[in-house]
Amino acid sequence: MTFIQGLINARSHIIFILGLFASFGLIFYLDGLELQAKNADSANQVEIILSEGIPEPIHGDLSPEELEWGKIAWTYFRNNYQKETGLVNSVDEYPATSMWDTASYLMALIAAQRLQIIDNKEFEEKLGKALKTLGNLTLFDGQLPNKSYNTISLQMADYKNNVTDRGVGWSAIDVGRILVPLNIISWNYTKFIPEVRDIVTKWQLPKILINGELHGATVDPSNNKTIYVQEGRLGYEEYSAKSFNLLGLDVSKSSNYKDYLSYVDIYGIQIPIDKRDPEKFHAHNYVVSESYILDGLEYGWDYVSKEFAYRVFKAQEARYQDTGMVTAVSEDNIKDDPYFVYNTVYTDGKSWNAIGEKGEDATQFKTISTKAAIGWSILYQTPYREKLLGAVKSLYDPAKGWYSGYYEVLKKTNEAITGNTNAIILEALCFKKFGRLLAVYPVVETEQSVKKSK
Repeated sequence: MTFIQGLINARSHIIFILGLFASFGLIFYLDGLELQAKNADSANQVEIILSEGIPEPIHGDLSPEELEWGKIAWTYFRNNYQKETGLVNSVDEYPATSMWDTASYLMALIAAQRLQIIDNKEFEEKLGKALKTLGNLTLFDGQLPNKSYNTISLQMADYKNNVTDRGVGWSAIDVGRILVPLNIISWNYTKFIPEVRDIVTKWQLPKILINGELHGATVDPSNNKTIYVQEGRLGYEEYSAKSFNLLGLDVSKSSNYKDYLSYVDIYGIQIPIDKRDPEKFHAHNYVVSESYILDGLEYGWDYVSKEFAYRVFKAQEARYQDTGMVTAVSEDNIKDDPYFVYNTVYTDGKSWNAIGEKGEDATQFKTISTKAAIGWSILYQTPYREKLLGAVKSLYDPAKGWYSGYYEVLKKTNEAITGNTNAIILEALCFKKFGRLLAVYPVVETEQSVKKSK
């Protein structure tokens, strides 16, 4: 047999061997690409350096003055309660609510019960009524809660409280928020587990998540079809993702602080910002207090949010030290156009920027936020807390509840009264006495018992 004939006879074996070499080569090549990608990801991700000496929160019994603050806050929910539906208006005397504001009500209800501002009978009656209503809501596309509802009729509404049979979409951030009290109820008020189960099984929660990332829904005005958009920016995105994670849902993308992390220097403090371009993604990137305050009060923070919260707090303290202006910024309702203002540490390329929801300048409405001031004053035991409390502790109407804040420029009270402000005040007071809210209650006593047993 000639050499050529041998090659021909062995061609199948040769092709197999060459195929193996090609396969190994492809594997090594792909491994190399993957390694390069991982190295590139590591190189592109911003380092998170942890601070030392972060102050501890304040825990202990409430003073008589603090208990009175809680009662004033609860007055808002008494005044704005809709007996027929069990829901509460999001703004004083305005019969509309979102899932975020309904969550605020449920958190206020839980805090008021724990602080004995209301008795168990009232608590259970109101909680049962609210849960029944949530389980019977008309859902957007039959899948998830609409962004807004009329608190009297329970009809889906737009943000001007106009009834809409179609609905306007859902908010992933708002749904994530309401899952916080639903989790607390499941762990601590077990007689209501059937109602909670009914709600979360009717709501098609997996629809919110695409490849581990939170998505909201809205209606395309050109064809009336539903479109899905990524929702959430640094701070709020990770906060909202936590409650989905508790239900075993994949929020791996939305839970990653580093994906879009960048820093901006404010008073020598590296403030975490979201580097997604508002022009490209059609969403502003606000650095405000509320998401970090809620994360602390409800979850006790993770190690990253604890670091970021402290930096956001320190920047506000530094502004006070520099200007003499007591600073506690967050988003708040106001009584004048544009009716809602983001008072920020940083947004749209500017520090201490105040803008409306459409990005319009709202400098004249720069505000010290009541909820932010009281929230920070409980979370950090520092001398600055006395300045914060001194600036806001008289901003209330005992017959209506707490005002939203005080205008820096206009030098007058922001007299908007909302469920969100009054709920966060109740949460902060409850946190002081019992510890983080999303835990097996009461967490402070439980943790102290564990420490003593070691």
